[in-house]
Amino acid sequence: MNGTVMMIPGAFAGAWCFDDFRRHFEAAGWRVLTPELRHHGAPGGADPRLAGTGLRDYADDLAAEIGALDEAPVLLGHSMGGLLAQLLAARGLARAAVLLAPAPSWGILPSSREEIAAAMGLMSLGSFWEQVLDSAFEIAADNSLNCLPADRQRAVFERFVPESGQALFECLFWMFDPNRAAYVNGVNVDCPLLCIAGGRDRVVVPDSVRKTADKYPELATFMEFEEMGHMLLLEDDWQAVAEACTDWLAAVL
Repeated sequence: MNGTVMMIPGAFAGAWCFDDFRRHFEAAGWRVLTPELRHHGAPGGADPRLAGTGLRDYADDLAAEIGALDEAPVLLGHSMGGLLAQLLAARGLARAAVLLAPAPSWGILPSSREEIAAAMGLMSLGSFWEQVLDSAFEIAADNSLNCLPADRQRAVFERFVPESGQALFECLFWMFDPNRAAYVNGVNVDCPLLCIAGGRDRVVVPDSVRKTADKYPELATFMEFEEMGHMLLLEDDWQAVAEACTDWLAAVL
């Protein structure tokens, strides 16, 4: 066995988004953990406890699970999960980190109009950082699901779950967060990282993923799949991404 990989979902998502990746990694000899983020996936709709839940809460929960393991795992995070993977790596809790379309950490400015528009859309909701937020299909279809076939967009969207407005505030409006919850001290990250971008991603564009890789100049490898979007885990060419991840891990570990 190659060891353990912990797969961390992004905003509005859950462990289900790693179903294909889980099978691929297990076939390659990995033990796979797919934890749910705090208060996600509660039956009956939004869990009101999500209001006031932030990135540090998510990271603390994941750190506790890692602490129960015999050794540090490989962390594989998608979108906001990619930011959480960096926060955990900075605590010395990662053997390696694979960041799929990672949400930028504190200090990385938006690289596109689409990223700015996403933040402005949240501002229209008022005090969104105090709310539990639902995704909207039309917005998801144009952005995170834009590279999925039309007949699959709705099916994937139906599996989305509510998200913490505070966590999104900490990701997108880090400059106004006095607690700097999204801050990653790159000096404390000492493991190899693979940063993968989708060339047609409108949520975290390739330039933003490259900025994340540039934060770790001696440790990070950047890779782009030009015809893929944000949902690298679920699009038609997901297996090519999964194979790139396991091939890279075999080379660096």
